[in-house]
Amino acid sequence: MTPTVLILNGPNLNMLGVRQPEVYGSETLSGIEAACRSHAGRLGLAVDFRQSNHEGELVTWLQEARGRVAGIILNAGAYTHTSVAILDALLVAETPTVEVHLSNIHKREPFRAHSYVSSAAVGMISGFGGHGYLLALDALAHILSAHIVSKDSGKTT
Repeated sequence: MTPTVLILNGPNLNMLGVRQPEVYGSETLSGIEAACRSHAGRLGLAVDFRQSNHEGELVTWLQEARGRVAGIILNAGAYTHTSVAILDALLVAETPTVEVHLSNIHKREPFRAHSYVSSAAVGMISGFGGHGYLLALDALAHILSAHIVSKDSGKTT
């Protein structure tokens, strides 16, 4: 069975390509999705790609991920800086998570440097535009292959 990676996108990411292109670039979310699906296929992964402007819907999807997906890539958008609910849902999911941001959040307004997501993530990729999602897929593929090897050898990770 092909491992599935849940890729979740938060508020306003549906507006990529028209929203502040000087910050977020000209890529669209559908373009990023297509690149992720293609790259994931080469890595032997399947993708469940979603976007919502609603915090509660993101929380529900994260809760439903528990035991269903092999990994999560999360660009929580502005909820990164405000949502304890998303943090709690990530902790419930108990799934390797990579946090992604299109822009370098540490070079922007000071409030953007704080992330609730980070404490539940194995790592963060920030500032590489849509390519950051592909880097996150590479990272998860590496983590998942190491986990499979450890399981096969009888060692826990």
